[in-house]
Amino acid sequence: MKFSGRELRDLLVAWLALGVAFAFFLERDLVRALMQGGAPPSQFLSALVLSLVTAGVGFLLHELAHKVTAIRFGQAAEFRADYGMLFLAVAGGLAGFLFAAPGAVYHRGRATLRENGLIALAGPATNVVLGVLFFPFIFLGPGFVSEVGYRGAQINFLLAGFNMLPWGPLDGNTVRKWSTVAFVAALVPTVGVGLFALLIM
Repeated sequence: MKFSGRELRDLLVAWLALGVAFAFFLERDLVRALMQGGAPPSQFLSALVLSLVTAGVGFLLHELAHKVTAIRFGQAAEFRADYGMLFLAVAGGLAGFLFAAPGAVYHRGRATLRENGLIALAGPATNVVLGVLFFPFIFLGPGFVSEVGYRGAQINFLLAGFNMLPWGPLDGNTVRKWSTVAFVAALVPTVGVGLFALLIM
């Protein structure tokens, strides 16, 4: 699997920007205290590392799953960051809301509806697997490792559920166009873990 220089740059910028956006959004009290001089910068650095390891890795592997699957089906595939949406994500996280649409893997070549559906499904499926892998670390705390487990499971489950919604450019819409049966079979567990992360965790 090959990466162009531009693709590597876009992946790095998107990873860093999403890490900052999630840190701003999830640690609003800390950011406010930091801006008022009431918290040391090292605390925000710890929050940023936590976001990069959880949300950032979830995003990176989601996009790479799309790329790997597309290449497997003979496609030429490459990630492109949306810098406008990345700026909005960072600004929104600072303002107290978050809409993360950092870019997408664009692929070209002859592909069937089934292949396009499987390429789309690979991203949310990866987030579910990541959420399951992060989950046991919750019980290794208290401490940073436990927080990584909690945040990693929560964010990846939410990413899986959100991306499977049948709307606009989201993965769920592409899966639905391929197969209603496959869409429902994927939607129920992904939205289920997403609701679990949102309402119970």
